[in-house]
Amino acid sequence: MKNIDILYEDADCVVLNKPAGLAVQGGDRITTSLDDLLAQEWQQRPFLVHRLDKDTSGLILVAKTKDAARYYSSVIGGKKAEKIYVALCNKRIEPLKGEIDDPLEIRGTEKRALTFYKTLAYSEHFSLLELRLGSGRMHQIRRHLALVGNPILGDDKYGDFALNRLLKKERAVKKLMLHAWKLHFPSRLAQKIITVSAPLPEYFHTFVHEEFGDIIM
Repeated sequence: MKNIDILYEDADCVVLNKPAGLAVQGGDRITTSLDDLLAQEWQQRPFLVHRLDKDTSGLILVAKTKDAARYYSSVIGGKKAEKIYVALCNKRIEPLKGEIDDPLEIRGTEKRALTFYKTLAYSEHFSLLELRLGSGRMHQIRRHLALVGNPILGDDKYGDFALNRLLKKERAVKKLMLHAWKLHFPSRLAQKIITVSAPLPEYFHTFVHEEFGDIIM
């Protein structure tokens, strides 16, 4: 836990800045997971109320009690919380602001999927996007951006593999450039909307600065 920043905490929940490469939950071939680390820290199992891909960095909310888990599960499931992501993508997306409304196959069935995006900065070869989910399909942002021809840099599942190899060699891009950036949620205890933001990982920030200069985020 020493490398995982706590960005918000009360008696009900904790909001953490998860590093890329750390699985949220244990399973086959997973030796270290966030829930295991929290269980060691708290002397009890945490209550996971939403997920974040192993390769995605950034904000995740974890409940501390069963009552809090019921509340925050309903908040997340009822879309009363807002999650905002940022991603570094190949090419300039057109139009610069809009939505991707393309169905995605989930376990053999096509499901509607909706992603809202806004370009924060772009250069000749890359874009920095702000993204919000209109639905919560598996790997939705990664799959949608790949579908429209703007795959996320460092995506080893849906990305441009030749570009990934080049960026790894020339720009030291070794991780998925997708970050859960901001979270707005109604606190059960504080009775108000809590806003938490997670700073970009150093490797992500370095690429943004080198490619786009100083931008306000």
